Amino acid sequence: MSGIADPGLQAGATPATARSERSRGGTLGPAGLVAAVVVAAAVVAAVWPSLLGGGDPLAVHPADALAAPSGAHPFGTDESGRDVLTRVVAGTRASLVVGVVATLVGGTTGVVLGTVAGLGGRLVDAVVGRLTEVAFALPLLLVALVVIAVTGPGPVPATLAVGFATAPGYARIVRALVRTARSSQVVETAVLQGRPPGRILFRHVLPAALWPVVAVATLGVGQAVVWASALSYLGVGTPPPAPEWGAMLADGRTYLLTAPWMSTFPGLAIVVLATSVTVLGRAVRRAGAAR
Repeated sequence: MSGIADPGLQAGATPATARSERSRGGTLGPAGLVAAVVVAAAVVAAVWPSLLGGGDPLAVHPADALAAPSGAHPFGTDESGRDVLTRVVAGTRASLVVGVVATLVGGTTGVVLGTVAGLGGRLVDAVVGRLTEVAFALPLLLVALVVIAVTGPGPVPATLAVGFATAPGYARIVRALVRTARSSQVVETAVLQGRPPGRILFRHVLPAALWPVVAVATLGVGQAVVWASALSYLGVGTPPPAPEWGAMLADGRTYLLTAPWMSTFPGLAIVVLATSVTVLGRAVRRAGAAR
């Protein structure tokens, strides 16, 4: 009746073929499945590190210092004789926790700021909008370093720094969604019916804004892992000798020519985990949109 044909029925496709295409579009796909396996392995490593890399990540064995990858040490050892594989596996927990918590902090802060800007008057919207635009225009790492300069270095300040630095992006998305939901027919009808503002907010406005933010946040976890590792690499995140990928990268700088495995494997872990989380997040968004 609208004059727009179902894409699945164009070009001579049958209804069964259209349903099959939509069904295939609703799956994660090969790349998404591989990413899901990697993320699942990372979760196992974070919860039960001894299952994938037994031993003490802080145990020092000077006699085995800078040993090349071998059967006894698949990823080699560092300058103190610590097993790199054990430390990479143990560092998964710190990276995942920082990535998830930082995303929660950034998403929650962004939802609050975006909701205030979307529901407030012109003055409130202008003030919040200008602040978020200024923060959004600055490099994320610079914003994080400013936060750490105020709070001091450490894993918790680094997590909060990454979270607050990513909040402006979420705030812009939420503001646009809230303003769209605010002017929708459903909300206008609820207002005319005299429903309480709080009920309208939590039943009609926020649900329309939260689900898209959740989808975007799945991509933000991978970015948070990278930025948290960058802060540790700069020496303002997790302090040594704790097993953290960014700190391990920094420790391996001095030995790039003599023991490149000290930096290679932590760097690969960061890239693989961040890429897998991002690919999985995009696959989940596509699968959800296809339903």
